[in-house]
Amino acid sequence: MPDPKPDTSPENAGHSEPSQPTGLPMVSPPDPAALAEQVAWLETVEQQSTPRRWAAYLRRGGPGYLQAALTLGGGSASASLLAGATFGYDLLWVPWTGMLLGVIVLSAVAHQTLSTGMRPMEAVREYAGPVFAYGWAAGALLSSIVWHFAQYALASAVLVDLADAFGMTLSRGGAGLAVLAWAVCSVQLSYGRSRWAGRFDQVLKLLVWMIIGCFAMVVVKTGIPDWGALFDGMFGFKIPDDRGDLSGRALVITGLASAVVVNMVFLYPYTLLARGWGRTHRRLARFDLVAGLLVPYVLATGLMIVATANTLYASGEFAGMKFGPVDAAHILEGTVGPVAGRILFDVGILGMVLTTITMHMLCAGFATGEMAGWKVGSRPWRWALLLPVPGVLGAWWWKELSVWVAVPTSILSGLMLPLAYLAFVKLQRSRAYLGDDLPRGGRGVLWMGALVLSTLIVTAFLVWYGVTEGPGFVERLFDGV
Repeated sequence: MPDPKPDTSPENAGHSEPSQPTGLPMVSPPDPAALAEQVAWLETVEQQSTPRRWAAYLRRGGPGYLQAALTLGGGSASASLLAGATFGYDLLWVPWTGMLLGVIVLSAVAHQTLSTGMRPMEAVREYAGPVFAYGWAAGALLSSIVWHFAQYALASAVLVDLADAFGMTLSRGGAGLAVLAWAVCSVQLSYGRSRWAGRFDQVLKLLVWMIIGCFAMVVVKTGIPDWGALFDGMFGFKIPDDRGDLSGRALVITGLASAVVVNMVFLYPYTLLARGWGRTHRRLARFDLVAGLLVPYVLATGLMIVATANTLYASGEFAGMKFGPVDAAHILEGTVGPVAGRILFDVGILGMVLTTITMHMLCAGFATGEMAGWKVGSRPWRWALLLPVPGVLGAWWWKELSVWVAVPTSILSGLMLPLAYLAFVKLQRSRAYLGDDLPRGGRGVLWMGALVLSTLIVTAFLVWYGVTEGPGFVERLFDGV
């Protein structure tokens, strides 16, 4: 099949009929002239040495960094904070393992999408089967709705604490409604209709990296007291025993499940098509997943774990499931001061959560629209954006909020991931779908082996957790919230 045309918006991706491109909310597809210039640049870069090519790729960037901004949300932050505060360095292996497995699958998704230009759900439905296609979309929709409750609980908690830091009083319910109003206005009025959304996303990313920089300052100030323990935590693959009311197994599953979530797998290929990328961009897309997604994610989550291990774990302070955002904010007191550290932590977490809430609403609209055949931006599609809105009830349900709230929702979302992985494994071996772009030889065998291994590892961990915890483990997880 030919490369995607420059006019490759989500509602037009993989179809021959032309329409006015609108792109995904976080990106705008280039005009034909800009895309042609980019393709010519890529062809020139391909002739350069590997170091110079990588340097050129770094200057361009791509959807990988956007995926990093999406996945660095409440789930990954909560899992990292709890892991370091409870088990020290022991779980440093979880974030990089989970993200590496996800990047392997996403690289296959990029190869398939950019080689064929087909709309991803259409490709899955035709070449993997309707069960996989609709199961994938339904999983992305359900995951977005389930995760919404925890995001509102976290957002309302940090807003209440932020107001208190400034000497004001704000109720949890009022904070939740304020976040809801922002989210609805953001996706309904701004996303896909103006450049304000893109600029706002940049502000949120800046806030996220500000808090990551603060954790880096904590690590630099506290140092690494035991390098052997650090490397053992990175590569020892330990699954620690429970400590108090905190489950080591649950935190392992949370870290793996929150690295690459099913919503992310759903939106990523459409992001590529919305940019007008095609076959020429395949090597850039693979590099971008490593430099823009894997490295920032591992750096961010690793710093959080090390910072909390060097402070809360080392001091013996153990809050268990009651470990809350205010407790985590104390980590920054020694570097930026008690009040400033509290404010910066709250603002950073709020930035993470607001981005995630918006993307969940987008994913709900997009997944529903794909299943129903609605055009992106149409009235039914915009109504579908509101499907996760009941998540605002999380601001009332979990009044005594702890960071643990992200654990059960991450595990529930992770249960929906294997089906999506298996669908792309099937596509990767479909000659009818990929044609001459089907990976062959030793490289093809290695790639398929890595894909299968990633799928098996994620599935095995989820099954192992369910079996070892026994019936009713989901209810017990939420009992701890």
